[in-house]
Amino acid sequence: MGVVEALGAGAARLLFYPSLLYTVARAQLPGSRRPWFHRIDEVVLLGALPLRRRIRREWEAMGVEQLRLSTVDLTGVPTLENLQKGVEFILRHRACGNSVYVHCKAGRSRSATMVAAYLIQLHHWRPQEAIEAIAKIRPHILIRQKQVQVLEKFHRNMITERTA
Repeated sequence: MGVVEALGAGAARLLFYPSLLYTVARAQLPGSRRPWFHRIDEVVLLGALPLRRRIRREWEAMGVEQLRLSTVDLTGVPTLENLQKGVEFILRHRACGNSVYVHCKAGRSRSATMVAAYLIQLHHWRPQEAIEAIAKIRPHILIRQKQVQVLEKFHRNMITERTA
């Protein structure tokens, strides 16, 4: 890990709890348009970090399963390899009729990037189509340019595999 990445990771660790507190407070404001999670389709839920009190009550009731693929908070971009692993995991559970809760701290960037990759694979959409579909359901997503770039690479790889 280079100096810039190390500094970014350090800043992310330092800001994790204050920004989590902001996410929690923002979701609890009267009239908040930022619910903790949204159901994107019959399989995927996209949301913020599951809090302990929510896990037992809601996850079991919804049959949700989780796979951990670490990406640095705030500045991180999921790797192409992790996008592929995550999409395979979601599709495997889709085939079984299960739900998958895709989350990061706030459910806006890293997790939305993963869900976009899933939609790209499932529907053969371009990255922008997937991002727009998610934004219609969860308007406060924030997929940054570097995340769009990895989605474009994921999309190109998908097309290459399909035509091979």
